[in-house]
Amino acid sequence: MSDLDWIEQALTGARPVAVAALLRYFRDLDTAEEAFQEACLRALSSWPKNGPPRDTAAWLIMVGRNAGVDAARKRSRLEALPDEDKLSDLDDAEGAMAERLDGSHYRDDILRLLFICCHPDLPRTQQIALALRIVSGLSVARIARAFLVGESAMEQRITRAKGRVAKAEVPFEAPGPAERAERLSAVAAMLYLVFNEGYSAGYDQAEARAPLCDEAIRLTRLLLKIFPAEPELMGLLALMLLQHSRTAARFDEEGALVLLEDQDRAAWDRPMIGEGLALLDKAMRHNRPGPYQIQAAVAALHARATTAAETDWPQIDHLYASLERMQPSPVVTLNRAVAVFKARGAEDALALIAPLEKDLSGYFYFHGARGAFLKELGRREEARVSFDRAIALAGTAAEAAYIRMQLDGLGEGGVRAAG
Repeated sequence: MSDLDWIEQALTGARPVAVAALLRYFRDLDTAEEAFQEACLRALSSWPKNGPPRDTAAWLIMVGRNAGVDAARKRSRLEALPDEDKLSDLDDAEGAMAERLDGSHYRDDILRLLFICCHPDLPRTQQIALALRIVSGLSVARIARAFLVGESAMEQRITRAKGRVAKAEVPFEAPGPAERAERLSAVAAMLYLVFNEGYSAGYDQAEARAPLCDEAIRLTRLLLKIFPAEPELMGLLALMLLQHSRTAARFDEEGALVLLEDQDRAAWDRPMIGEGLALLDKAMRHNRPGPYQIQAAVAALHARATTAAETDWPQIDHLYASLERMQPSPVVTLNRAVAVFKARGAEDALALIAPLEKDLSGYFYFHGARGAFLKELGRREEARVSFDRAIALAGTAAEAAYIRMQLDGLGEGGVRAAG
């Protein structure tokens, strides 16, 4: 591994910690980011000659803080320097910083940084873009490619997000236990959004969006490292790993979507599955079930089935019923309907989704599933109407192509689980 390779890995790994601490010093996202970038430039100059510091994050925080203070002095030669407590609330010693990184300051800084990125005043797209830019350090160009927008448009999106955060005046005090739990929930939801932005990409977008899945997993690992006793974080990471393990089997050579029961299970990433299953087992031992754990348990049943025919659909039905009680949602009920179809038949599945038509009238998967249930019952014309509606709502070419196949085969029965 070259000097640049290991330095890049070290800077990437330390970024969330360092930027989070610098944000607490400077109370401004742009200033914290600029200070971190300056520290990175000095690392590229110093580390190849002198070797890595004992604690890379502490080194970057100290150097970044000093660089930020120097920049503030240069900008304010004609103005009074801000009070010291507005620039820093830590001393300069690297050793003391390293000790604090292992304590509550480290945990609260990371949580605060992630919480700022998923601030409720921000639209979902801005939340994700801000997290990828500030926390992960992805370039604006790379984020723009992932979202299929121009670089200048993405730059404006991130700038607007920073402006909203500044106006919101997010508090920098260490959160209490109740607020910490609320923040963790919001951050977990944002990380799963990042993951799904990558996982739901069509074949033509898969390569550009692949980093989103990887970053969501990396950031969830980081969050779990600083909150190791949170079973829902274990469940979230397990869910991501179990879903991501199927990536190589989700499209065929022509880019067509391959649904779950048709996938080549030999292509699934078994080490990733093993890690996901172990995490889920560990989470369940805490006996504090939550939505992510239940969704991970569904994914685990698919992962443990050596063939599609061995899938335990009655148990998946039971898990989705539990999720319905815990987190009622039309989409959860729709997912449960697929399990009901597999376990008990199309008539029961169709009855289950009948009340959802108004809420999910603009949802591709509702019309696709409804069409498949009607097709199984021999109600071809009704099925055709549902399939036509699904094609109109398809978000990717692969989704539309699959529904067209269903239309072409209206004489055949069956409904498949999404991949």
